[in-house]
Amino acid sequence: MSVRTLARTDVSVVGRWWWTVDKWLMASVVGLILIGIYLTFAADPPAAGRIGADTYHFVKRQLTFLPIACLAMFAASLLSPRGVRRFAAIGFIVTIVLMLATLVFGAEVKGARRWLTLGPMSLQPSEFVKPFLAVTAAWMFAEQKMKEGFHGNLAAMALLFTTVGVLLSQPDVGMTLVCCAVWAAQFFIAGLPLFWVVLIAVAGMGCIVGAYFVFPHVASRVDRFLDPTTGDSYQVTQAMRAFQQGGLFGRGPGEGRVKEALPDAHTDFIFAVAGEEFGILLCLVIVGLFAFLVFRALTKAMKEENLFVQLAVGGLTVQFGLQAMINMASSLRMMPTKGMTLPFISYGGSSLVALGVGMGMLLALTRRRRDAEGLSS
Repeated sequence: MSVRTLARTDVSVVGRWWWTVDKWLMASVVGLILIGIYLTFAADPPAAGRIGADTYHFVKRQLTFLPIACLAMFAASLLSPRGVRRFAAIGFIVTIVLMLATLVFGAEVKGARRWLTLGPMSLQPSEFVKPFLAVTAAWMFAEQKMKEGFHGNLAAMALLFTTVGVLLSQPDVGMTLVCCAVWAAQFFIAGLPLFWVVLIAVAGMGCIVGAYFVFPHVASRVDRFLDPTTGDSYQVTQAMRAFQQGGLFGRGPGEGRVKEALPDAHTDFIFAVAGEEFGILLCLVIVGLFAFLVFRALTKAMKEENLFVQLAVGGLTVQFGLQAMINMASSLRMMPTKGMTLPFISYGGSSLVALGVGMGMLLALTRRRRDAEGLSS
């Protein structure tokens, strides 16, 4: 008891952080990371063998990025709400510059320029634009309400159009749709007029239809989803086979075989690896962890009186939940494949670090604090 009392009196930065951070949110993230570590060991060796690399090539790379992601999450979670919005605004500008750089210096992979080569590693800047846009747009929406004469909604639209323009230049239609969906959710929470609700809904449907006709790879994915016989649907077929063979309890740790024939088992289809080796039970645990994290974060956002914090937490949570839903739905053939990672579980250095930054800002904004500290602490 005395140790607990002394710990609560700790006024250091880390001490204050420990007694104010939401430990349930943090525990759910840790649970996802631990599951991701195991599935990385299960799915990555076959993928490494297909490219002639060392057996644990992808495992080593993932474990190299994991401490960086955890450090980024911890550092971001120490920030005050004011610090979070400043960090996000600066991060947004830097990320847009790096995304523009990919168009000139980036390596072209499968017809897209999304990566910058940095020595032995590569960086995908667009992964970072999602959390930074969510927080910066929340700031602009909040300022519209708080400051008379400030055109925050127009500023938020400018942020979105800038992001969309750069993303479509790469091109990355899936990431564009996610950013637009998160932005629209925040605009809705901010209390947009009914006219804007209808306009955004119509514009969204128009953009989806337009993407089908403008981008051939989008049309191909949609066509294969609607009719698998129209093109190569090998990976989705193998993923469904993995779920079928896994059944309720799975084949057992390391006993999965479909992953050996599934090229993207370590990235886009790692959910299928979980299904084959541990069955529906582990899949439900993963879904439950994501659902719990989203529900708890949104519950805390609804109780928040500070509009910026409410909008930022809402945006970050929607982004996180939507990314998880897209990945799992793609693996289950419930929607066209997108190529989006399963948060904290799939292989991907840029994605992992960006998720760490986003989750760190979410933890920072959901920490317990005095009302007076609001944006000044």
